[in-house]
Amino acid sequence: MNYVIRLATKKDMAGVLHLIKQLAIFEKAPNAVEITVEDLIEDGFGTLPKFTCFVAESSNTVLGIALVYMRYSTWKGEVLHLEDLIVSESMRGAGLGTALLDEVVKYGHGLGVKRISWEVIDWNENAITFYEKKGANVMRDWDVVQLNDKGIKKYIENIKSLNS
Repeated sequence: MNYVIRLATKKDMAGVLHLIKQLAIFEKAPNAVEITVEDLIEDGFGTLPKFTCFVAESSNTVLGIALVYMRYSTWKGEVLHLEDLIVSESMRGAGLGTALLDEVVKYGHGLGVKRISWEVIDWNENAITFYEKKGANVMRDWDVVQLNDKGIKKYIENIKSLNS
């Protein structure tokens, strides 16, 4: 199959969201996606873009994405964070994941970053094997830490009650 890897446009965001929802289903969190096409357009193409997205496209269909944004490491300085690398289930094994990751690494190199980082769910052995074969260090001794919106609100409530 012929495909092209390119920077995403506003018109691609419906396809990007479709793949994000596919990933959520794959990761057993089908109702976790709250973002909309409009959010993606505003956040990716507004006055202060929050991310850069590459797409793998064939026949005007988005078959894969790699969504990245800048972070800052107190140890390394600017680093590029790969939020998601998603390939449509029907296209896995066709080289799209490699082509998208290649584009991310070239992009990060061009920016002069000291590190490109991302997370992978611990039971996705296919992805882990893929990343390790590419030379990535899968750091199994680190845990992801998050506060979701409810956790943030509860945290703030606790701060307020302590300061009352």
